[in-house]
Amino acid sequence: METTRQAERQRSAAERRRRELLEAADRVVLRDGPGASMNAIAAEAGITKPILYRHFGDKGGLYRALAKRHTDALLSALRAALDAPADRRARVEATLDTYLAAIEARPQVYRFLMHPSDDAAPSSEQGFDVGRHSAPLLRRLGEELATVIAERVDLGPDSQEMARIWGHGIVGMMHAAGDWWLGERPCSREQLVRSLADLLWGRLAAAGDRPGGPGF
Repeated sequence: METTRQAERQRSAAERRRRELLEAADRVVLRDGPGASMNAIAAEAGITKPILYRHFGDKGGLYRALAKRHTDALLSALRAALDAPADRRARVEATLDTYLAAIEARPQVYRFLMHPSDDAAPSSEQGFDVGRHSAPLLRRLGEELATVIAERVDLGPDSQEMARIWGHGIVGMMHAAGDWWLGERPCSREQLVRSLADLLWGRLAAAGDRPGGPGF
């Protein structure tokens, strides 16, 4: 019994330490964006780089842990927008706005997750090569949105397949439009939301709610 309690205490301490290291990494990412380095993160956490590697394996492991942390938070916010007590058009706009507001509020985090460092030399520890990791993150968002659409919208006999097409298509649209908008700021966020909702609205407006589903 005592051995079990000791193991639980050790596991709890390890999880707490991991959260602390991720919070330190977040602070560095907020400051440095894609240029965040393992050296800087270790220094922020008050540890040596080998200890950081012990917790996450390598830079890719730390990136994946940060990506999961931020993607989980974003998905929770998107689901809240989809569940809001409003008509369908308002929820579509709220969902688009939730994504755009998230990348606007923390642009350095967004750039870290979606863009490789421009100044990282191959032999240096200046930055994370994160570009190759962004596709799985977007695929996860697409699959999650597809699940929500399949639960709520009747798209006919091929509803499951159509829901996946829509889920990945909408995420691709949000990502591409948001990336362009964040870099150039050619219009207000409200105008971008309305324009993207207009683009989506035709078929979505015509589709009925899925029988027995939560409605959309």
